Amino acid sequence: MALKLKSKIAFGGIFLFLLLALVAGISIFYFNKQISGSREILKDNYESIEYGKNMLQALNDWDRNPTQSSQLFEKNLKSQEDNITEPGEGEMTSRVRKSFEALILKPGLSSTVSAIRSEINKIIEINLHAISKKNELYQQAAENAKVVITLIITFCLLLGFTFITNFPGLIAGPIVKLTEGFRAIANKNYSERIHLNRKDEFGEMAEAFNNMAERLDEYEHSNISKIMFEKRRAETVINSLKDASIGIDNNGVILFANQQALQLLSLREADIVGQKQEEVMKRNDLFRFLLNSDNSMPFKVVVNDKENYFTKEIIDIRQEQEKLGNVIILEDITPFKEKDVAKTNFIATISHELKTPLASSDFSLKLLEDERIGKLSTEHRELVQNLKLDNQRMLRILSELLDLSQVESGKIMLNVEPVQPKEIIEKAIQTVTAAAKEKSIHIHIELNEEVVPIMADADKITWVLNNFLSNAIRYSPAGTDIVIAARPAGAKMIEISVTDKGPGIDPSLHQKVFDRFFKVPGNEEIKSSGLGLAISKEFIENMSGEIGVESSLNQGSRFYFRIPVA
Repeated sequence: MALKLKSKIAFGGIFLFLLLALVAGISIFYFNKQISGSREILKDNYESIEYGKNMLQALNDWDRNPTQSSQLFEKNLKSQEDNITEPGEGEMTSRVRKSFEALILKPGLSSTVSAIRSEINKIIEINLHAISKKNELYQQAAENAKVVITLIITFCLLLGFTFITNFPGLIAGPIVKLTEGFRAIANKNYSERIHLNRKDEFGEMAEAFNNMAERLDEYEHSNISKIMFEKRRAETVINSLKDASIGIDNNGVILFANQQALQLLSLREADIVGQKQEEVMKRNDLFRFLLNSDNSMPFKVVVNDKENYFTKEIIDIRQEQEKLGNVIILEDITPFKEKDVAKTNFIATISHELKTPLASSDFSLKLLEDERIGKLSTEHRELVQNLKLDNQRMLRILSELLDLSQVESGKIMLNVEPVQPKEIIEKAIQTVTAAAKEKSIHIHIELNEEVVPIMADADKITWVLNNFLSNAIRYSPAGTDIVIAARPAGAKMIEISVTDKGPGIDPSLHQKVFDRFFKVPGNEEIKSSGLGLAISKEFIENMSGEIGVESSLNQGSRFYFRIPVA
């Protein structure tokens, strides 16, 4: 039965414990053996030497105190008789006993004392010799024990070192392999497998890992065809779009660019798709313009030596209120631009061609009014007056169309020079004085003392101000006041405005009033071409100025423009 990892760790600990116990046991065994040998020497030989010395001392004191010396001798002799350990020591002790008994019977006999001394010295000598011999034996035993203990300790150290070296690998090796396997799976390398020929927990983990990787691999390959199909379908849809389209995610990575966009950017798909937008911006001026420009106005791109016009639109891609990225769509408006140019040329041509006969008819109508040609009846005079008004209205519309065609064709000519705002205001008022008198409208001038000359085309800016005044008179009730004012607008601009008390304009229509042919709803009875404000806007913007309106229903209107100071 295969051991589990927990059991292996437990057995490893037990193994180390047994090694320590073995070293400790052998060391204690030899240590006790040395102690026991020392005790035997003390008991067997050293005590006999002490007894011998005491008996010799008793013999030396025999003459001074025989009774006490006899008792001391008898005591030590008896102890010696009980401590006979060496060969021949018993016979020597027996001879000491006989000699001592003889000395008791004949106390003064010197030969007996000499015999006792000789035997005692032999006992001491034989015990000293035994001590020396035993000491050598125990020294040799200690050396042997030292060698044995050293060998055993060395053996245990080698075993312990081998165990410590190999046992962590038993744990760390599989962990390293498992870690590498998980990293491979994280990098979508589902073909990775871990091979561990083990039956413990690591083996089970490796088997579970391989099963997981196999299922992920199967899932990846089972869905790859679907993903590739969806990818090809998405690419087909994107490339089928007529408009150039570029997709960018929230991290600034370009997701796709259809063939139309690649053609405009003069890039290959590999040069843009999957790249960071910052890198592409460094290499491509048009792409940098598309990302940096917030202007939705049409722009020109030259492709194959042909001028093409586009408008840019940025659409956010969202999923469940979360923004995932955006798509830049470039709509090709070249055909519309060509048609617009053709329309502008047509209008200019027609306007010019019609203006000549209308001018001749206007001159003829003036001649009819001259009494030198002949007197007209009242009915004839009214008809001529009506024809004259219609003719003048047609001439005014044609003039506006000609101005508009100049603006659209980009051929507008401006003579920008320092101009006094006061002169512009006075000239514009002179033009509309008659129309104001007909409706009893009073025009008031408010000229700020800090107003300085402006940089503008005097004729064009007078035309704009005259258009403001004409509209104000047209839409204001009879008998009301119109205020024309000039004042500084910041440090570098002068603002000229016209304020009336007409019906006002809904705030939602403020931007539309400057569109071509736009008419404010509810004023259909007032005849207007809807071109004056559009032309005014083009004139002002071409002079680096701003134009706008402030108005609300039934509160009058305030039209203004701001022009840079000279």
